[in-house]
Amino acid sequence: MTEQNPELIAGRYQLVERIGQGGMGRVWRGLDQHLFGREIAVKEILFPPGMDEGDRAALVRRFIGEARAAVTLSHPGIITIHDVVEHHGAPVLVMELVRGRSLAAAIREDGRLPVRRVAEIGAAMLDALAEAHRARIVHRDIKPDNVLLTKDRVVLTDFGIAHLADATTKLSHSGTVIGTPHYMAPEQLEGKRPTAANDLWALGATLYHAVEGHPPFDAEGLHALAVAVFTRPHRPAVHAGPLAPVLDALLTKDPAQRVGAREAAEMLASVLRSAEPGPPAPAGRGSGHEPASPPAPDPRATPVPAPDAPAPVPEPETAPPPTAGRAVPERPASPPPSPRTPTVLDPAPATDTPQRPVPDRPTTPPPPTPPEVPAGEPRTHGMETGERTPAPRRRPARRTVVLAAVLAMLATGSVLTWTLNGDEGAPHDDKPAGSGSASSSVTVVIGVEAPLSGGLSSMGAGIRNSAELAVRTANATEPVPGVNFEIKALDDAGDPARGASNAARFVADDKVLGVVGPLNSGVAKTFAAPLARANMAVVSPGNTDPVLTLGSAWAAGAPSRPYSTYFRTVATDVDQGPFAARYLHGEAKKTKLYVVDDASAHGTALTSGLTAEFARLGGTVVGSEQVDPAERAFAGLAARVRSSGADAVYFGGYYDTAAPLSQQLDQAGVNVPLMGGDGIFDQQYLTTNPKAEGDLATNIGVAAEETAAGQDFLARYRKAGFTEAAGWYGPYAYDATWTLIEAVKAVAAAHDGTLPRDARAELAAAVPRLGFDGVTGRVGFDGNGDTVNRKLTVYAVRGGSWTAVASGSSGPGGPPAP
Repeated sequence: MTEQNPELIAGRYQLVERIGQGGMGRVWRGLDQHLFGREIAVKEILFPPGMDEGDRAALVRRFIGEARAAVTLSHPGIITIHDVVEHHGAPVLVMELVRGRSLAAAIREDGRLPVRRVAEIGAAMLDALAEAHRARIVHRDIKPDNVLLTKDRVVLTDFGIAHLADATTKLSHSGTVIGTPHYMAPEQLEGKRPTAANDLWALGATLYHAVEGHPPFDAEGLHALAVAVFTRPHRPAVHAGPLAPVLDALLTKDPAQRVGAREAAEMLASVLRSAEPGPPAPAGRGSGHEPASPPAPDPRATPVPAPDAPAPVPEPETAPPPTAGRAVPERPASPPPSPRTPTVLDPAPATDTPQRPVPDRPTTPPPPTPPEVPAGEPRTHGMETGERTPAPRRRPARRTVVLAAVLAMLATGSVLTWTLNGDEGAPHDDKPAGSGSASSSVTVVIGVEAPLSGGLSSMGAGIRNSAELAVRTANATEPVPGVNFEIKALDDAGDPARGASNAARFVADDKVLGVVGPLNSGVAKTFAAPLARANMAVVSPGNTDPVLTLGSAWAAGAPSRPYSTYFRTVATDVDQGPFAARYLHGEAKKTKLYVVDDASAHGTALTSGLTAEFARLGGTVVGSEQVDPAERAFAGLAARVRSSGADAVYFGGYYDTAAPLSQQLDQAGVNVPLMGGDGIFDQQYLTTNPKAEGDLATNIGVAAEETAAGQDFLARYRKAGFTEAAGWYGPYAYDATWTLIEAVKAVAAAHDGTLPRDARAELAAAVPRLGFDGVTGRVGFDGNGDTVNRKLTVYAVRGGSWTAVASGSSGPGGPPAP
């Protein structure tokens, strides 16, 4: 078809000029001769060369049937299809002519768009998608090229085209991927039947691109891109401001946990209320200002459908040229949104924490900076059960199979798509069905023991809130049909005496079947014994003292488990020393180490493991001594360190002793790093020590922002409306709570859906047999009750802040990953 040969399509549609071309078609401006020369857009679908005639005819029939389903859609945000016909053996779409430009062109020409404008575009797109989904039609190829912007409309184009793209590449064996994996949900890449949830992921990816100026995932080549979509969190949004939680919710990897259309609409409405338009200002790429924004969409006008032009890596394909008379309206600018603030840790240390005695958990450190190079080990997440679960699901063994399937799919260039048909592919808003019933209204209470007042109250609140979030998720997803979960939180204020009193209160409450907490190891020593006598499981998200699981003689080589019902989801002080030794020797290349501790149980636990591992690796401990934790004068010690030739100092103890030691080492000319455990990983260490630059610390676990499951947890935590930060221990408290929920599920399953009279004892017996993927990684326990997920992170002081530099496993053969 050419404009030089003005033939009529279907006897009525005359071509005037070609206005664009993409990988799947050519778009023409035309005239409808049966309607007095009304302007129209005509899209000619292109087939790959060399296709078998039989395949071609089958595809034409299939496509026309699909496209005619889209004809029924009537919405100002969806391109209106007037007719679907066949011409010279190829399908042709006759559509309204809309004068505007694509969102891809807007990003390319203006740079990233203002938050408010992106929220307006997202709200309009979501409204259009909701209309399509009600008609059981999934778009399957939402991307910036398929979003058209006019003065008063936002219009989605190309419904049904992705289906044809999939079919043609399969039959042609061309090896060309038609579609845009940058915007495709993991389950769609995997080859599962696409649902409405796929469009919501693609919406999130499209809005992310619009507000950040680049897609959420990028990699060299399609295979690497698919692996990134499956295994890594999207790049943190730095310009999205209040839009960031919406993007996180839409880009949740598990479609069962992905935000639904109604909730997404409410979130976007909230963004629009908060992001008021600013005064007009000049804008342009690289100007330092947000680009200008057109007026909010008003559902009334008309776009030129962009031809289907798949976006190459990394930028979308060039959009079709503007039609004659197309003009870009003047647009008021919005002020640039503030970058997002990290939320995994509390923003500041507790102000009322006494200097002495130092608690056995450090006060709140600043939000950690992500590791400069991510750990090499892929991280898994999700609950490994047959039910819907609160965290995105990814099993390690299954992931290999999934990635193999993805790579095979990409090798053939297929982009799998379907229209919603019957129950198959329905949106993921149904609750999982279950058999059996514990009761029509059985309430199981999970106790929470945490410092809700005093110097550690910010961390205690994060633990309580995270447990509450787990319970809300369980009640929404019903992993145990017929059981409603509640929490009962008691405040120990970090006081061991109150811990013992609270233990008695939990034991006396028949509805309490298990407890999450405490935070402090000192409290745990008075808390765990009464619960063990009552056969009640307790799962701590914060205790690190090895005595709690290995007994008081563990350092002498005679471990013995003191409390049979005590478990924890975090690694211990036993793990920190060897982990630090492997980092110092293997990554920092230190060979001579001076070791100091404060004679506390925490300090000696750190240094004993460190010295043994450092020597095993071939390093030399050139000196060791203990100091009084109340001491603040270390001139003599600094002189001894200098004369020893040590190229690093390790300190086992707390920040209030370590800070003056670090200062006086520097003043004595000992220009080597001081490293410690989580006792010095504290904001106070930085505020009281101007010589801290370059010092190191280990902390137990990995920051939630560093994993997809952790990011999902933080997004849901924020969405739940909690005002206190989740803190470092919040994710571990969430997994501790899910441990007890999974134990209730196991007990109910063993008794035909009911809970027995001795449910407490059976619950405690079920915990050691559990294994699932939680938000912090693999959740399971060894024979002593310690976690099998013994991950730690090394932090360095850089620019006056703690910055994550390496993370990994504490076990032998699992050195830190830089």
